[in-house]
Amino acid sequence: MEQKNIVKKTTVSLVLGSGGARGLAHIGVIKWLEDNDFEIKSISGCSIGALIGGVYAAGKLDQLEAWLVSLTKTDIASLLDFSWGNGGIFKGDKIINTLVRFLEDIKIENLSIPFTAVATDINTEKEVWINTGSLFDAIRASVSLPLFFTPVKNGESVLIDGGVLNPVPIAPTFNDDTDLTIAVNLGGAIVNIDTDLKNDLDDYKDITEFQSKIKKFIGTLNINNDKINTKSWTMYEVADKAFDTMQSAIARMKIASYPPDLEIEIARNACGTLDFYLSAEIIKLGYETAQSTYNFSSQVEK
Repeated sequence: MEQKNIVKKTTVSLVLGSGGARGLAHIGVIKWLEDNDFEIKSISGCSIGALIGGVYAAGKLDQLEAWLVSLTKTDIASLLDFSWGNGGIFKGDKIINTLVRFLEDIKIENLSIPFTAVATDINTEKEVWINTGSLFDAIRASVSLPLFFTPVKNGESVLIDGGVLNPVPIAPTFNDDTDLTIAVNLGGAIVNIDTDLKNDLDDYKDITEFQSKIKKFIGTLNINNDKINTKSWTMYEVADKAFDTMQSAIARMKIASYPPDLEIEIARNACGTLDFYLSAEIIKLGYETAQSTYNFSSQVEK
């Protein structure tokens, strides 16, 4: 009887960093890993990295991608629920509730892949590693960008974005028994962005039934976008730029202290924090950056 050759996959501890819409590149990186015989055995994620990594661990990444690539600027604005003076401009509940409705919640301990979401407790000024309980509660805490989303109260803790202390959370993977630790840093050096970078959108032209349901649900949300004050957005943009600068500096220090086997670096000017309407392009950027980074690393080793 002819025996089939069994290819042993390289096992990976995947670290997904914070950085707003740039985190859509995480989807491209995951796709590249799957296409090239890597097996993701654990995930540590912060902010958008917690969202992408957690949904992947739940086996729902394709559905999330279908939603993301269908979003328009109007859809994004419709998902923002104003908080008015509760520690952030937006509550973040509509985004999370939409995800829960279409992707369903799950306990982290029931995921097929070990997963850790990293948040920051502003009372104790320490990192919080969340690896049990509701997946989307953990994600909501990890994505609580200061000023933008309201903090999450958890007992005596008040949780905000994990990127405040650790935008590339490598430490939760230290005890993993894997071949490689791969970290995706969304705070990479500023580069000249190719304005002709466009994804082949043929795969996304047909709106699926799933996407139609999402658009219909978004249409039921009533948001008065006239309430967005120009001065407030200018203040937000300054705070956002400052937060990006801080995260980039912290990320460099963390990676220098605990270097992964492979760092995939996405330029921090690849897109804006809220540019989720560029999903297809940024996903493609993640895929291509993973490929070029791995190829370069392989050449250096030779």
